[in-house]
Amino acid sequence: MKQFYNRLLAVAVVALVALGAHAAIPAGYYKSLYGKSGQALKDAIHELAIQHTKLGYNSLWHHFPATDHYPDNVTKVWDMYSDKDYYFNGTNSVSGMNKEHSFPKSWWGGDDDVLAYTDLNHLYPSDGPANMAKSNYPMGAVSSTNVKGGFDNNVSKVGSPMAGQGGGSSLVFEPDDRYKGDFARTYFYMACAYQDYNWVHTYMVHNYSSGWQTLNPWAVTLLINWARQDPVSTKETDRNDEVQKHQNNRNPFIDFPALFEYIWGSKQGEVFNGDDENPDPTPIGEPVLVSPTQGSVLDMGEVALGKSLTAILYVKGENLTNSLSVLLYKDALHNFSIPVSSIDRTVANSEEGYPLQVTYTPVAVGSHSAKILISDGGLVGSYGAEVYATCLPIPTLSQLTALPATDIGDDTFTANWEAAEEEIDEYIVNLTTYDELGNIVDSEQYTTDGTNYIFERQPGYTYTYTVQSSRLGYTSIESNVITIDATGISGLMANRPASLLPIEGGVIVKCSEPLTDVAIYNTAGQLVRHLPVVENDATIELPHGVYIMHYSHCRGAVKMVVR
Repeated sequence: MKQFYNRLLAVAVVALVALGAHAAIPAGYYKSLYGKSGQALKDAIHELAIQHTKLGYNSLWHHFPATDHYPDNVTKVWDMYSDKDYYFNGTNSVSGMNKEHSFPKSWWGGDDDVLAYTDLNHLYPSDGPANMAKSNYPMGAVSSTNVKGGFDNNVSKVGSPMAGQGGGSSLVFEPDDRYKGDFARTYFYMACAYQDYNWVHTYMVHNYSSGWQTLNPWAVTLLINWARQDPVSTKETDRNDEVQKHQNNRNPFIDFPALFEYIWGSKQGEVFNGDDENPDPTPIGEPVLVSPTQGSVLDMGEVALGKSLTAILYVKGENLTNSLSVLLYKDALHNFSIPVSSIDRTVANSEEGYPLQVTYTPVAVGSHSAKILISDGGLVGSYGAEVYATCLPIPTLSQLTALPATDIGDDTFTANWEAAEEEIDEYIVNLTTYDELGNIVDSEQYTTDGTNYIFERQPGYTYTYTVQSSRLGYTSIESNVITIDATGISGLMANRPASLLPIEGGVIVKCSEPLTDVAIYNTAGQLVRHLPVVENDATIELPHGVYIMHYSHCRGAVKMVVR
């Protein structure tokens, strides 16, 4: 996207002067990559990339204003998924936008307790409809958007793939030409940083045990073409500098535009020693602090009063001659704590560095800050990293309303729900799967920013889902239950709902909260069972026949047929 960005620069000289020039790569940061080739080089990138601060998911909108704004308007969101105008407004989100995992989280199973889940190197603010359309489809060249699930907003496309692409997926996502190189370098980074993950979806990637290159051959061809056709832009280098300030690591495929050639391209087998633009900047024998760099920002995000946050700030040096001194000071430092006051030079000089744990335990509502000062070790002067966090009152979350599923097909369906009225971090969708006999075969939780979610579906199986909202670690009570039966019919249950799934000799009760004072009658009006409390997933066994069930707060009777 270099040509597009350069046109913007022509009208943004003053703004860029204010923002400052592209920061230099920290001295010694890439030392572990030099002199390596092939698998050893990729492994070294992996080890370097994963040594970074793990951000909180609810803190991402604190980072996006620094990483994803236009050069001529720092309040405008740079959205690579649409041409809509979005603006940062100082809140925990931007209306209509999502926190997009450009490298789909479902590919590693969706686990939200791993580094990749909040890695800014592949997380971007995204137009909501485009993000929904993109789903977890692989990158690719679209041959036609005139298919089920197709999408085209003149920036993002979703459609059937060109021949030889898609890795078995019926749909692919194609970004605009301006951003194809950006996404390619993002995927190169992810294929190295998280090469050890066990991939659930293997459209573009394969497990390390099946080959060290991680990317499948068709994906390599696609991404290399995109990277060569759309060179590194100032947008990417600026963002790389900001990511380092906030996350304490960098994307080497932006700093070294030809690096991918050494692993997947025309320079495979050659030894990497930097390039003419970015040679090894390490002063020979001179003590340097590789990370954190001067001016680094550790924004820990938000937490509710009564809870705490913990983050890791990696402290790494080169040629340090003695221990580093670490001091926490300034402003509201009593809300923050670190476990050590010094770091042994041997640990700090290692390739991994020292993981300095920073804990935020606020004693009052408000925004708080402190500073971590690092000195000694043979360094000239000291280095400072700013630490920020905000304490908010315990949130009040209302019960959501789940809506009937739509787009129910042979292999997928879309779960829907009404948007929360209050500010939230994300939605949690609770999906339960039943086999033909009504036995639970799977029960999983999924998270999303939007008000719908596409699930895979197996013919003959029944599905139910409920929805909750989440904010600062708190969740709302579950919504009403939506059922998609084996025939593909979606049912909407009332507030305080109960859904009955038939099994041989009885039913399984699905409810968003325990049912009380449950009375079951036969068709003659006789009471055959009274249950004080019925929990979710409880089994009620009954003789063959037709029954009517009532329970407290029930708006009507529920019919059940037992075979």
